[in-house]
Amino acid sequence: MTQNKIQCPKCLHEQTNPVECEACGLLFRKFEQVRERKQQAQDPSAKSSRTTPNRSSSFLKIGFLLLLIVATAAGTYWFTAGSRQPVPSQPQQPAPPTTAQPAKPQTRTAPPPLSPKPQVSQADVQVSATGAIEQAKMGTVVIETPWGTLGSGFFLSSNLIVTNKHVVEQDNSNLSELRHKVQTNRELITLEQQQVEQLRKWITTVPDGPARRQAIIVLQEKERALNKLIPQQKEAEKQLQIVEEPKRQTDIKIFLIDGSEYSPQAIQVSSKRDLAIITVYGGAQKPLKAASASSVLKEGDKVYTIGHPKGLRYTVTAGIFSGYRQNQETGEIMLQTDAAINPGNSGGPLIDESGRVYGVNTMIYRDAQGLGFAIPIQAVFEEFALTPQ
Repeated sequence: MTQNKIQCPKCLHEQTNPVECEACGLLFRKFEQVRERKQQAQDPSAKSSRTTPNRSSSFLKIGFLLLLIVATAAGTYWFTAGSRQPVPSQPQQPAPPTTAQPAKPQTRTAPPPLSPKPQVSQADVQVSATGAIEQAKMGTVVIETPWGTLGSGFFLSSNLIVTNKHVVEQDNSNLSELRHKVQTNRELITLEQQQVEQLRKWITTVPDGPARRQAIIVLQEKERALNKLIPQQKEAEKQLQIVEEPKRQTDIKIFLIDGSEYSPQAIQVSSKRDLAIITVYGGAQKPLKAASASSVLKEGDKVYTIGHPKGLRYTVTAGIFSGYRQNQETGEIMLQTDAAINPGNSGGPLIDESGRVYGVNTMIYRDAQGLGFAIPIQAVFEEFALTPQ
């Protein structure tokens, strides 16, 4: 079988290989592609006829996509437009003709000078009762006794003050001990003064040397010690004299928060509890509101004390209510709190955040820090047959 021979279009070599010329190496397929490109360049209508369907297809796709976007936007507007509230249109007023005005220079005004704070003296202090605690302070009093006791109290009515019995009664249990101490120190000071006088005379007879210089140092130390002891002894002698003198309860002084001073008209003390009632007349008293018998404190409730510890008048301390405790000696129920109760707080009120009185501060355990007790306010009404107001 004989194969058809083909002729190379470049060198006219005849052969049977249809891919490459064996004589000149011409690739027949590339030659045909080059010739087709030359023909397309000479006849542009043939190229446009082949590309027109592709362009038409692209235009159809783009048109369909734009139609889809328009439909989506129209649906979104239709759903959201219903929830919008129509805004009433206001007729536009024609703007008045404006004339150019020269710009005015802006001036800054200095702020007004701060007025100086008024100087308030202690005598002119005005107490502002802005809350329950301040109201309770206005009803609390300072109690001073002629035998040196400082305590607190509070108005339970317009003329009755509640306090502790040990605040208004003189304690003579330590009188004998105080008398013995004063007499013993008096004798010791007298003997020491005699030794100093003898040492002073002896130094004048000793020649200068170590013994004399040592004696002078000893004499100076003894005199320094006496200078400290003598004023203390005088104060103790005065205190003993005050304690030994008979006192009257009517000599007690009661001070209100505005500084006014009153004397008790009568004092009634309890035979069983550390409670007392003082009767006074005059002044603008602010009685405290007692908690009702049905109102019971719970463990952890916030409580406050008002008093005058160490002479610091109207000191407020805060704490929590720890619970109801029974006194093992007397059997009475006491209110325990960790609010600071110090000497001078005795007789003051134990109140809650609303200013209601739950107890009368009475004692602390000196060997335990933050352990104080108060007598329930209901015991005051029971003990003195009073009616809560």
